Amino acid sequence: MSDRSAIEWTEATWNPTTGCDRVSEGCDNCYALTLAKRLKAMGSPKYQADGDPRTSGPGFGLTVHPEALRVPYGWKSPRTVFVNSMSDLFHARVPLDYVRQVFEVIEQTPQHTYQVLTKRARRLRQIADRLRWPTNLWMGVSVESAKELSRVGDLRQVPAAVRFLSCEPLLGPLDGLDLTGIHWLIAGGESGPRFRPVDEEWITGIRDACIQADVAFFFKQWGGRTPKASGRTLQGRTWDQMPMRGPVPAG
Repeated sequence: MSDRSAIEWTEATWNPTTGCDRVSEGCDNCYALTLAKRLKAMGSPKYQADGDPRTSGPGFGLTVHPEALRVPYGWKSPRTVFVNSMSDLFHARVPLDYVRQVFEVIEQTPQHTYQVLTKRARRLRQIADRLRWPTNLWMGVSVESAKELSRVGDLRQVPAAVRFLSCEPLLGPLDGLDLTGIHWLIAGGESGPRFRPVDEEWITGIRDACIQADVAFFFKQWGGRTPKASGRTLQGRTWDQMPMRGPVPAG
């Protein structure tokens, strides 16, 4: 697989682990699981481990790839990197020492900016004080519905230079969202043959909250059968805001 990414808010992907399993509703139509099944069938060595068939499936067993730790050192030009597009670095089966090794690579390649995203916010909070936090690491949590708002509180306890939310696929309004200590929010609808439609009021509500709290807002897509089916224009314009870099107190 090429490390270059088609994801609008990043430039490259890096997968020092692969595989995952379901933790909430946002996982139900996981693009990474679908891709992993395809890669397993193609014989890709990183996607041969099968996970629990109830929560993941073929090619999606959690696997660490120590050989992948060398990859960022070979990138000549600075880039923005989404870490573990095919996994979750804070999965319970990823050893703490391995998470530390990933963070060390990030710290030793300061020319790049790394974006780490997890649904396992509780573990993130629990081990955050046992990690060295490089200034070029942005830390985010997925918040697809109001049921998962507690993840935002966990993220606020993390001393990352940039803290962000990924509200995609957005499955409902985020009433009560507190953006204190958050620097960036990505919102978007779901894509794929079983996509769940997003309501415009859910998106505009989040956008307005970001404007009120002075949080950078990025609208990725409306979703549909394909990622570009309905475009990414919101009320006549695109929203591609990115966060200011550098540590900001949680409040």
